[in-house]
Amino acid sequence: MAQKAKKDRARSNIAALKNLHIGTLSLNIIFLLFNFLIRSRNLIPYILLTIPALIVQYVLETTGRPKYDANGALKSAGEDLAAPGLTEYFFDIVWVHWLALVSVILFGNWGWIVWALIPGFAVFKGAGLFGAAKGMLGARQGEQVQEEQAPAAGNRKQRRAA
Repeated sequence: MAQKAKKDRARSNIAALKNLHIGTLSLNIIFLLFNFLIRSRNLIPYILLTIPALIVQYVLETTGRPKYDANGALKSAGEDLAAPGLTEYFFDIVWVHWLALVSVILFGNWGWIVWALIPGFAVFKGAGLFGAAKGMLGARQGEQVQEEQAPAAGNRKQRRAA
């Protein structure tokens, strides 16, 4: 049964990576064709902002691609690319890059501002984590105060004697 789960994860990882690579390649080709044939855009932000997306895509490729031995048997299914957390954020970075490419094609060089979504989202998530940590710390302090104010254990005679 475990081998079936590995094969299913390997299959889903291959499909996710294929879609990721096809999407990135097609949108970059469309952007470059638009840039050189229809209307010129600034290529410096394109190069600078494509590099992080390609690095993230490389990390997803190396961690998520299944590995096979010489006989073709599945050696490792790779990390689960559908997992929440950092993997999810990596996909978000690639999708924001796609959105930025489309917005630059449609709205001009101002479309690169879409990349500001990434640090903005990081600040939003960080504030949420900070608030949750602060709330947990406040709840612990409230528990300590309640423990100090709680009546002593034992029967009534023992409490009166104390």
